[in-house]
Amino acid sequence: MGALRQLTVTEQVGLLFVTIFGVLTLASIAIMMRSLRDMTPERRALHDRLVGDLRAVWIGTVLFWISWALGAVVATLLFAVVSFLVFREYITLTHTRRADHRALLAAFFVVLPLQYVLAGGRAFNLFSVFIPVYAFAALPILAALGNDPTRFLERTAKIQWGTMVCVYGMSHAPALLLLSFRGYEQRGAFLVLYIVLVVAVAQVAQGLASRRMRRRPVARHISRSFSWRAWGTGALAGGLVGGLLYWVTPFKPPQAFLIGAIAAGCGTLGELVVKAMKRDAGVKRWGKGSVTGAVGLLDRVAALCFAAPVFFHSVRWYFGA
Repeated sequence: MGALRQLTVTEQVGLLFVTIFGVLTLASIAIMMRSLRDMTPERRALHDRLVGDLRAVWIGTVLFWISWALGAVVATLLFAVVSFLVFREYITLTHTRRADHRALLAAFFVVLPLQYVLAGGRAFNLFSVFIPVYAFAALPILAALGNDPTRFLERTAKIQWGTMVCVYGMSHAPALLLLSFRGYEQRGAFLVLYIVLVVAVAQVAQGLASRRMRRRPVARHISRSFSWRAWGTGALAGGLVGGLLYWVTPFKPPQAFLIGAIAAGCGTLGELVVKAMKRDAGVKRWGKGSVTGAVGLLDRVAALCFAAPVFFHSVRWYFGA
C-alpha cells in the first residue's frame, strides 16, 4: 500500500485501468468458455444477459479511459453525448404533444448543454440547483405557452422527471471527475471508477441473488425478481467492494463501505424505477421488439443516474469541497 501511494497520480490511475482491463479480460474468457457448454433455455437467457452486461462494461471502460487520457473537457463532452442519447431514448417512451416542443427543445438544447458547462466549469453551487430550481420552473412555463391543456400535468411531469434523471443525474459523473479538495487533488477519476464499480457489482449481485434466493417480490406488477433480500445483497456487495477500494478514495475503510452501500442501494432502486416506467410505456424489452426503437441505453445507465448525485453530494458535503 505504501508503494502504491508513492506512485504519481497518473501512474495510480494507469495501474487501476490495467487492473480493471485484466479483470474484464478474465471475465470475458470465463463467459466464452461457459458458452461452449450445453445450456437450458433459462441458462442461455442468463448467459445472453451476462454477455450484454459485460459488453456494456467493456464499452464504458474503454470510452472512459479514452476520455480520461484526453482530459476532463473530453470526458465532460462524452458524458454530455451519452446524456443526450439517454434523454432521447426516454422521450421516445413518453406521451408528448405538439405543444411540448418548446419545452423539449429547451431541455435538449439549452438545459442539457448549460448543465454540462456548469459541471465543466466547476461552478458546483449553481450546477447543483440549476435544473431543480430554474429548469423546473422554466419547462412547464414553456409547455403552457403551447396553449394545450390536454393532460398538461402528466406531460410536463414526464419532461421534468426525464430532465432530472437523464441530464441532472448523469451530469454528476463528470462532476465527480472534476471534484477536487485538499489532499485529493487531480484524483477525481478514482471517484468515477469507484461509483461505477460499486454500482455494477451491486447490479450483478442483486441479479444473482434474485435467482438463487427464495423471495417475495416487493412490486410484483413491476418486477418479479426484485425483493428486499436481493436488494440488500446487492447493496452489501456494493458496500464490500467500496470498502476494498478505500485506498483509491479519501475515505477510511468504514466510510468507504457505508457510502458504497448507500450508492449501490440507490442505484439498484433506480433500476426498479426505470422498470416501472417501461411497464407504463408498454415496453417489455428493448431493441427490435420495441416499437420505439430504443436500444436499452437507459437501462444501462439508470443505476448510475440515481447513484451519482447521492455520491457526489455526500462527498462534497463531508469534505466541504
